Amino acid sequence: MEKTLKKRRASVGDLLTFIIPSLIGIFFFMIPISYKGEITIPIAVLSGLIQNLLADFLPAIMTGIIILTLIGTVMVKTIRPQILNRNPLIKALFDVPAIWLIARISGAIFAVMTLFQIGPEAVWSENTGGLLLNDLLPILFSVFLFAGLFLPLLLNFGLLELCGTLLTKFMRPIFNLPGRSSIDCLASWLGDGTIGVLLTSKQYEEGYYTKREAAVIGTTFSVVSITFSLVVISQVGLAKMFVPFYLTVTGAGVIAAIIIPRIPPLSRKADTFFVERPDDYSEEKIPQGYTPYSWGMTQALDKASKNKSLSNFFTEGAKNILDMWMGVAPIVMALGTLALIVAEYTPVFQWLGLPFIPLLELMQVPEAKAASETLIVGFADMFLPSVIGAEIGSPMTRFIIAAVSVTQLIYMSEVGGLLLGSKIPVSFGELFIIFIQRTFVTLPIIVFVAHMIF
Repeated sequence: MEKTLKKRRASVGDLLTFIIPSLIGIFFFMIPISYKGEITIPIAVLSGLIQNLLADFLPAIMTGIIILTLIGTVMVKTIRPQILNRNPLIKALFDVPAIWLIARISGAIFAVMTLFQIGPEAVWSENTGGLLLNDLLPILFSVFLFAGLFLPLLLNFGLLELCGTLLTKFMRPIFNLPGRSSIDCLASWLGDGTIGVLLTSKQYEEGYYTKREAAVIGTTFSVVSITFSLVVISQVGLAKMFVPFYLTVTGAGVIAAIIIPRIPPLSRKADTFFVERPDDYSEEKIPQGYTPYSWGMTQALDKASKNKSLSNFFTEGAKNILDMWMGVAPIVMALGTLALIVAEYTPVFQWLGLPFIPLLELMQVPEAKAASETLIVGFADMFLPSVIGAEIGSPMTRFIIAAVSVTQLIYMSEVGGLLLGSKIPVSFGELFIIFIQRTFVTLPIIVFVAHMIF
């Protein structure tokens, strides 16, 4: 208890070290602002500025990053110079399992083919590799640049310790998750699902989430941002219905977040840590004489007091950026391209959608056959269902397609690829199962609401 009392008597410097970086982090990641007529967050604005500035060069830059990642991986796997093995960062970046080496080789090949438009058009067309290299990866480049640099503002200065302690009594009984996971969800909701995945992965690696908690948060709370939700509903010609649309998506998402983690495969994940959590950290066991707020502040100030070095802040930010660029970009390029090729050039997703036709007809959804073709294709890319569904005549069916595509969450061209490229313990097969589960859970809810609206 003596150690705890010392924490309560934190200096003004500790208090400022907690307050100032945390407020800056909240501003960058969580404060909605109006920019050019759209509601967004400052991180997204900065990302957009970089994208506009480097627009003509970003596909080549990302191809270069993917190729360098492959070269580094091959060197570590073959030559294995001792200097690389002695450097934890180099080892973490390049010493990957064989399956990821194959993915990095595939990603590099696809990136080069797409950049120079060589080989089969199925690989580099604007709806497959071109979509990833020219549209998605430039966004990830800029988002990772600023999110990676500023992520320590949320992680290292006590904000999560305070919020975790205050919100654990809400998050634990409803979602069986730590209170700090609420920040992951909020960052996704206001910013982007990629930010939520990155935040979750970092905390899992630092020992704040168990395998089960990290897998649940990554697949359940890395929600689609408000901004992109507006893009989806606009694509199907129903922008005027955004408010009921987003309320429907939110309600269905919350119900899925309660149900899906309680069934396999997520329920079977072990409650063990990537690394052991610090002994002096607990957001759920409040010592005698403390309120949740005072205990949260004690831990927050203690965390802040250990992170006063500006050079360490930028060093960790730079490590985050490299980890994101090199760990995620090749995976997204490889798996995303393959998934989009299957979606564009084969009837596989149409076949997978056939079992949904009787279900949609039972729920009296107009144009059930056309709707069924959109339900599985979202696993390749979240935008594909709304692109396909835009041609459907029934506004109710278009509403359902748009809402389901947003609540499915896991699509290989972005969040799915990010999850597989991160340390979060989920496999490709598990992601597909969770995708199907989310579809079955959210579809009836969305159809029910759609029948009331239309």
